[in-house]
Amino acid sequence: MPKAAVYNPEGKKVSDIDLSPEVFGLPDNNELLHQAYVAIQSNQRQILAHTKDRGERAGSGRKPWKQKGTGNARVGSVRTPVWRKGGIIFGPTKERNFKKDINKKMMRKAILLALSAKVKSEGVFILEKLEISEKKTKKFAEIIKNLKIKGSALVGFSGKESELRLYSRNLKKISNT
Repeated sequence: MPKAAVYNPEGKKVSDIDLSPEVFGLPDNNELLHQAYVAIQSNQRQILAHTKDRGERAGSGRKPWKQKGTGNARVGSVRTPVWRKGGIIFGPTKERNFKKDINKKMMRKAILLALSAKVKSEGVFILEKLEISEKKTKKFAEIIKNLKIKGSALVGFSGKESELRLYSRNLKKISNT
């Protein structure tokens, strides 16, 4: 049965709480976690690079000179990729698709696996009671500092604590749900 420590806002351990083994006691599955991570990252990817091909370049569609009799090579357009200011042949386009699908059950299981791993590495902090006397971000930052949380953190609030989100939203490296 997995356990997690319960802390007070001063950062002192108050007690232990038993966690559900169906959620927090799953065995490691790094392959599924990697697959979910790759899908999430791929779906957030934005395409920035785009080059114009010969159809997108500005210019006339008129033939520059007649086909025969001038002594020049035959050419059909001033926007041919061979010419200066012409289109790019094999450049990156914005039509590329990096989306990856993952089943809903697999994604849910990956989230549960991530939560289980956090509990095993003692990365989950449960507060006994979250009450802030002054409605200030500074007070919420003090609680985070007292808990000795390093790096980024995800803070979850119950429905009754919804107004406390306001105090955490302006902190760097803190996400709230």
